[in-house]
Amino acid sequence: MSASPAALVPDTPAHTVDAFHRGRFWLVQPRAGGHRAGMDAMMLAAAVPSAFAGRLADFGAGAGAAGLAVLSRCASARAVLVERSEEMAGYAATTLAHPGNAHLGDRASVLAADVTLSGKARGDAGLADNSFDFVIMNPPFNAAEDRATPDPLRKQAHVMEDGLFEGWIRSAAAVVRPRGGLAVIARPEQLGALLDAVEGRFGDAEMLSVHPRPEAAAIRIVVRAALGARGKLSIRPPLMLHGESGNGPAERTEMINNGLASLFGD
Repeated sequence: MSASPAALVPDTPAHTVDAFHRGRFWLVQPRAGGHRAGMDAMMLAAAVPSAFAGRLADFGAGAGAAGLAVLSRCASARAVLVERSEEMAGYAATTLAHPGNAHLGDRASVLAADVTLSGKARGDAGLADNSFDFVIMNPPFNAAEDRATPDPLRKQAHVMEDGLFEGWIRSAAAVVRPRGGLAVIARPEQLGALLDAVEGRFGDAEMLSVHPRPEAAAIRIVVRAALGARGKLSIRPPLMLHGESGNGPAERTEMINNGLASLFGD
């Protein structure tokens, strides 16, 4: 497939190298500007079933945290880290070249491409129709007026464009094979737009809400669905990041964050 090469980023103090899954893989990411991966990426990756053994696309991959977290847990999976920003795609390429990721390197690649492209342009960019078994995505969360930032790399990673869910999920429906999977992490207030984009494309949808504590409102939602399926939406038991005491992560959260459990129990 045709792909834009991602150049390695230089080794400078502006970058950090961080361990995930208790050191089972490492991420090279910007120290300040751009998007730094954390719990959101681990929850998104955990939406993929543990027995998954196909080809996965990580849309908006950043430095590659979610895609590599899937590979860390799913020993036979392969992943393409798809990132529009050439700079962040460079971080992803540098991440794959890190010695601590040598055991994952032959199962992952980086594609510098815009996932909102359509038709022939999308295929020419390296995203061929019916070429993946699962797509995961962590789209920018913030509206243009919400938490605006002067840093261009961070803004690109965090500020949502109009119609973003429609564009990203339209592309996911094109590149995934029939009955292939989709998983999306978003804010609760974006549920309507997300489900509108999913409708008519993906079905058998499952939604799980993420709460900081049992008494607190949800701060994230994760939706998983299958291409061409017709089942209705089901709401799964929520994930609590902390127990009632609030002292440290809940046991289930700790397992998900470290690649020891899946989000939907499969």
